[in-house]
Amino acid sequence: MENAENTEEENPTVSNESTDNGAETATEEQHMDFSTEIMSVTEMEQSPDSSPDLNEENTQESEIPNIESLQTTDIDASFPPDFDKFWKVVEDNPQDFTGWVYLLQYVEQENHLPAARKAFDRFFTHYPYCYGYWKKYADLEKRHDNVKQSDEVYRRGLQAIPLSVDLWIHYINFLKETLDPADPETNSTIRGAYEHAVLAAGTDFRSDRLWEMYINWENEQGNLREVTSIYDRILGIPTQLYSHHFQRFKEHIQNNLPRDLLTTEQFVQLRRELASVNGHSGEDAQPGDDLPSGTEDITDPAKLITEIENMRHRIIEIHQEMFNHNEHEVSKRWTFEEAYAKYMENHSIEGVRHVYSRACTIHLPKKPMVHMLWAAFEEQQGNIDEARRILKTFEECILGLAMIRLRRVSLERRHGNMEEAEHLLEDAVRNAKSISESSFYAIKLARHLFKVQKNLPKARKVLSEAIEIDKENTKLYLNLLEMEYSGDLKQNEENILSCFDKAVNGALAIKMRITFSQRKVEFLEDFGSDVNKLLDAYDEHQALLKEQDSLKRRAENGSEEPDEKKMLTDDPTLASAQMMDGDMQVNQAAYNYNAWYQYNYQNAWNYGQYYHPT
Repeated sequence: MENAENTEEENPTVSNESTDNGAETATEEQHMDFSTEIMSVTEMEQSPDSSPDLNEENTQESEIPNIESLQTTDIDASFPPDFDKFWKVVEDNPQDFTGWVYLLQYVEQENHLPAARKAFDRFFTHYPYCYGYWKKYADLEKRHDNVKQSDEVYRRGLQAIPLSVDLWIHYINFLKETLDPADPETNSTIRGAYEHAVLAAGTDFRSDRLWEMYINWENEQGNLREVTSIYDRILGIPTQLYSHHFQRFKEHIQNNLPRDLLTTEQFVQLRRELASVNGHSGEDAQPGDDLPSGTEDITDPAKLITEIENMRHRIIEIHQEMFNHNEHEVSKRWTFEEAYAKYMENHSIEGVRHVYSRACTIHLPKKPMVHMLWAAFEEQQGNIDEARRILKTFEECILGLAMIRLRRVSLERRHGNMEEAEHLLEDAVRNAKSISESSFYAIKLARHLFKVQKNLPKARKVLSEAIEIDKENTKLYLNLLEMEYSGDLKQNEENILSCFDKAVNGALAIKMRITFSQRKVEFLEDFGSDVNKLLDAYDEHQALLKEQDSLKRRAENGSEEPDEKKMLTDDPTLASAQMMDGDMQVNQAAYNYNAWYQYNYQNAWNYGQYYHPT
């Protein structure tokens, strides 16, 4: 769903020939007073002093009509031929979001307004937070010259998601396009829309575009005092682009006269403040001497320039203090927009729980990270059973997510329930949907048994059984080797050699078998206790090299596909083997110890040359 909320794709091409016979003409439509209806929703707070007054009489007139009142007289007309087919899909399974997408796309392409209204209205009963589809619906009404209905659709959307900055921006742009510029009420309506928008969504961490849009619009109207007033508000709100706003505010102050930026009261107060400061500074001029205390102009050009610069400096200085405080708040809330509940933790534990509960049950029921954060929060509060319930319930709803199963395992491990953690991993291995998934969980189980429970024999058994099932999985061999190397090399020599033999004699690609064979020779050279085993390993290695040469010659003759083309090169261990191709060409006579090599079991193997090239 979260992706759907950002749906802004281009609308499909529609036919200009299709029209709605019952639609009202543009000349009959009039915009309702914006301030009469939007703020009636419970999510919004009380209207600010600067917002237009709410009028109960107009409220009655601007009630959002129900579906029936939006439908035109041809509602009973035949729907497009494939409408029933798409409709049945979502009727049978309203949770099928893809089905809704196909249905809405179809009615848009058909440009059939009654069908579109039916589809969109039913869609929003299930998915009211998809702001992009509210815009599509409004655009569809507008294309049919139903400006009033388009306005009503936007209002319904804003009632559903008043915090959507994007939907507010779309609605305000719609007002600018459709309102009559010659109407004296137009600017008041647009300003009222901006005010309600910043009241509803202006404290959002990413609301900067909305504020910028408001400031630019007031600038276009030449309302510099209104611009200053807006900056007074935004500079006190922690948003993502808080620093950008302050920079633009300073440009606003420097590029305009203080008299034009401030209200009369503010201008007079600032003039008196500066005069008072000059008087206390020991200068010859006393407060009020040769300087007006009201709004009178200063006739002396030098004094006028001085006053203007002093005023600008003081205005910026005052707002610098606001900026510094806001910057501190932003630093504390920087992760706020990623997790609102994290911010709430310092204020109300129950409030956090309510936020998570609402997000996981209503807004984002299928988003794993939110459920994981909720479970982590409950774990922090000591509610371990609740954390278990949250993760288990989500996993039952969305099957097959490794991150959820592993989080359940780590939860049990942190609280000492090792048997339950082991059981969860064993269950994941048994019920895996594929061999590769089973191997993934087998590695996790083996590492848990070895690293946490210190049970090497059991961990070895898990990986050995996994290798029998997934013989071509290089990671299984590597993890088994890593565990075996972690013990006493002298006492564990037989187990290490056994692991090498499984890889060398198994079903891996020839280059990987050669790599493991070389590794076996190096191990016996450095740590082995029997020279006979070293010589046998060396002979085995030469046999593999000859086998590789034979395969290459057969491939060159066209009798067989080169073995390397069969390999999955996205595996880093396989890629490393390809890079080591030159190192595998050996002279059977002697080793070359001039090049250093090292053991690094977690990274791709990349040793130097150990043999003279042929």
